[in-house]
Amino acid sequence: MAVTTDQIRTLREKTGAGIMDSKRALEEAAGDQTRAMEILRQQGLARAGKKSDRSALQGLVEPYIHGGGRIGALVEINCETDFVARTPEFQALAHDVAMQVAAIPPRYVSVDQIADKDYDGLEKEYGSREEAVKYVVLLEQTFIKDAKKTINDLIKEGIGKLGENIVVRRFSRFELGADLPGEDGA
Repeated sequence: MAVTTDQIRTLREKTGAGIMDSKRALEEAAGDQTRAMEILRQQGLARAGKKSDRSALQGLVEPYIHGGGRIGALVEINCETDFVARTPEFQALAHDVAMQVAAIPPRYVSVDQIADKDYDGLEKEYGSREEAVKYVVLLEQTFIKDAKKTINDLIKEGIGKLGENIVVRRFSRFELGADLPGEDGA
């Protein structure tokens, strides 16, 4: 099946993929936009795996303030070059991750940060290790804007679109009045 320029343009606008990648995906999907998007998503995940060992020393610290200043989050998200850090796509990704931290307070960035001794308390609190990881690990949390994705999926999509390794390095979350003793002195 011949792929039209309009089909390629539409797919590129939806995914941010390159012209040739879009064309190949559409050809493989016989013109089906949905299948072509899935093919590009899988290719992006494959590219993300190849880039994960590359150094990511540039990036930005993204703030997010919610609820009229009642909750705030700061996220350090890194990429390989300052050029990519200044792109609207990277900045939107960083903003989404900061919003996630404000919405669902994680305790760890990744699973490997959880100490073995901490798992006992997490299992008691959440019922199982798997459930605990889904709530307390940022990269394993369900993305608040799309329940079909995790934050890790979102990062991998960013790697596929931007062509560089992307790493969430650290975060801080602040909530007005959190961790203060109550009126009863507790």
